[in-house]
Amino acid sequence: MNPYEEYMKEIATPMREELTRQNFEDLTTSESVENFMKDIKDEETAFVVVNSTCGCAAGLARPAAVTVADQNPIKPVKKATVFAGQDKDATERMREYIGQVPSSPSMALFKGEDLVHFIPREHIEGRDIEDIMADIKDSFDENCS
Repeated sequence: MNPYEEYMKEIATPMREELTRQNFEDLTTSESVENFMKDIKDEETAFVVVNSTCGCAAGLARPAAVTVADQNPIKPVKKATVFAGQDKDATERMREYIGQVPSSPSMALFKGEDLVHFIPREHIEGRDIEDIMADIKDSFDENCS
């Protein structure tokens, strides 16, 4: 590992832990993404956060995701995260499942393997955290049982 990669890994560790402490499964390889997606039953829901080191991830995306995933009475069955720029194969594979223009940070809600809601970076950056949390809550309320 070169010094840049080592530095970025060190910087990303607390950002990664912000989600894993809240029981988001950390998907670091394309195989772990495959296994996660295959384990979602047809009517189960899974919430995936595409994490990043940018300011809107730190100040908006991660706090909104963990708050709603923890506090909303209606929740997805599974939660996971991939880290853009860190776990490149895992992120690329998850983006294939998401099927949208690559965006980080971003959030996706799946029912089975079907994407039912997607929040791209442009719907995170520059918005109030309360509005982002409302978007996540609404998607959980509508799609999770």
